[in-house]
Amino acid sequence: MPAEPDPVILSRTSEGLYLLQRVRDEAHRFAITYHRQRRSQGMVASELDGVPGLGPARRAALLKHFGSLRKIKAAGVDEIAALPGFGPRTAAAVLAALTGERANGEQANGGSAGSASEPASAGQGAQ
Repeated sequence: MPAEPDPVILSRTSEGLYLLQRVRDEAHRFAITYHRQRRSQGMVASELDGVPGLGPARRAALLKHFGSLRKIKAAGVDEIAALPGFGPRTAAAVLAALTGERANGEQANGGSAGSASEPASAGQGAQ
């Protein structure tokens, strides 16, 4: 007991000691299982995990239909939207996340591909 200066000593054959050991062992088993589960979840990650609006069922449907991320990337918005549970906006979001573009067609680095070359051409045209 915390307030007692001397520990409680239970005999080795005591039912109370046996119960405390079982509770301790179960708590350790639970903690170890939880830790292993968290570590294994971190080991398995997909590019599809970061797509907003795409849960486990839709991810599974995509992979079942197309077979791989490469084939999903090669598919068009219409092909993905034709799957049950997918609309044009979700299909566009999936392709945008996989190809590194935003849903409105801009590159993920902050602008569209054409806008990076515009300042150079504008500067040449002013000469």
